[in-house]
Amino acid sequence: MSGCARRADARSAERLRGLPAMALRLYREAETALAGRRPDVAERALISMLAAAPRSVDALRLLGRVRLLQGDAAEAVKLLLRASWMEPTDAFVQVELGIAQFEQGETKAALSSMKKACELEPGLAAAWFNRGRMLRLSGDAAAAGEALQRALAVDREHVPARLLLAEVLTGHGDADAAVAHYRHILRRHPEHAQAWHGLANLKTEKLGAEDVGRLRAALGRRGTGDEARVALGFALAKALEDQGSYAEAFDTLEWANALKRKSMPWDKEAMTRHVDAILHAFGTPARAASDSRLGEEAIFVVSLPRSGSSLVEQIVASHPAVEGGGELLDLQQIIDAESARRGKPFPSWVAETGPQDWERLGRDYLARTASLRARKPKSTDKNLVNWQLVGAAMAMLPGARVINCRRDPLETSISCFAQLFTSGNGFSYSQEDMASYCKDYARLSAHWLRLFPGRFFEHVHESLHADPQRAIRRLLEAAGLDFDPACLEFHRTRREVRTASAIQVRRPLFVGPSRSDRYGSKLDGLKALLASGD
Repeated sequence: MSGCARRADARSAERLRGLPAMALRLYREAETALAGRRPDVAERALISMLAAAPRSVDALRLLGRVRLLQGDAAEAVKLLLRASWMEPTDAFVQVELGIAQFEQGETKAALSSMKKACELEPGLAAAWFNRGRMLRLSGDAAAAGEALQRALAVDREHVPARLLLAEVLTGHGDADAAVAHYRHILRRHPEHAQAWHGLANLKTEKLGAEDVGRLRAALGRRGTGDEARVALGFALAKALEDQGSYAEAFDTLEWANALKRKSMPWDKEAMTRHVDAILHAFGTPARAASDSRLGEEAIFVVSLPRSGSSLVEQIVASHPAVEGGGELLDLQQIIDAESARRGKPFPSWVAETGPQDWERLGRDYLARTASLRARKPKSTDKNLVNWQLVGAAMAMLPGARVINCRRDPLETSISCFAQLFTSGNGFSYSQEDMASYCKDYARLSAHWLRLFPGRFFEHVHESLHADPQRAIRRLLEAAGLDFDPACLEFHRTRREVRTASAIQVRRPLFVGPSRSDRYGSKLDGLKALLASGD
């Protein structure tokens, strides 16, 4: 603990010493319960404590934390604001308040509280870490990196800060610095699953024989939970592949995917029915917004995961007229909100909509994403579920363009099978589910191509390797852009990329060996599933 943190902790200890013995005992009970992840027990102790000591700032602070753990961020904010009013110079209170405000969606207030905590106690690593975390989630990666550096200047062994800083550096393409941070953690914590996952997920960092041994040892530790075992398993598969042990790498992937799937079930039949419903709802184009130019500033990049969409977005975002938006949530959120308003799921309400409805939704999307276009007239959106929402997007924004990124289905599937995603994509942890998802995507993509000629463009990933300049010119034409030579030098473009391809898109195009060729007969089952008509 730093000197500043000790001073803040000492003030809390001084307040506690002035409490009645019973109140202090209840406070210690609450602390113990929280450490044991028993918030309900802590709640009872703190409520009893506040009955005896109603002006205890520390009891209010802990009760605010309890409410946050119970999912009641609004009540947590109320309690912590009260504590802050009573003790405005307590940095610990400001940290807890900022966390609760952020969970409540009050981003500006949360950042203000965390800034105040940093000013009150510049040596409190937790304040700098949480400020960095919030800035990163708010999209300000540069400021996030600075805050995380401050956290590490206070406490070099603050593992969460080092992990998050490695992620920020990865997003900016600084692979060497990211590797250094992951290796720093692993030298001290050789079993740290998140650090292994981050290191393996860089893709361009080759893992050696020593890494294989350390990963095996970490997997062999008793008491390792399934979540950590999954992350270690995917990292071990990457290390084995780097060492040329392809059969063993694939067997490890099968084991890790099977374990992951237990916590993330997927219903491929339900997904197929959902795609059937979309095909039916958009059998013909919806009655779109009447302004045919509405949405000319939007470029949607759609694809399956691991199909080259990050590379396409990097190329397009290298154009001086385009800001890369990344995997935006706005389109899905707008559709979900409309479904909630109508009381029925998408796409069952599509037949009830008219041009005014779609225009309202389209203008909402443009308003939500307007900040992306503060300096450039166009922006991209490459959320991985957008391929299901093309019909809605085209109705909302008749002037928008869609680039559909397609890659060899077998290469896509094995790349997904080898990827531990940070969230979602439950279909990727089973070869049967993956093959079914690929086929659903292919038939819906074919439908969009028929329905929206001239606005829905098919880009084949392999064409970039065959003739890069021609493929890039075609991409820009599809996006409604004039050619710009900066797009040929896309790897020099500085922007944050938050996908598994963050480092790869910073390198010039190269033709590597086919990944599927390495696994030979191990892929026979997947090949058969992809080729079947089921």
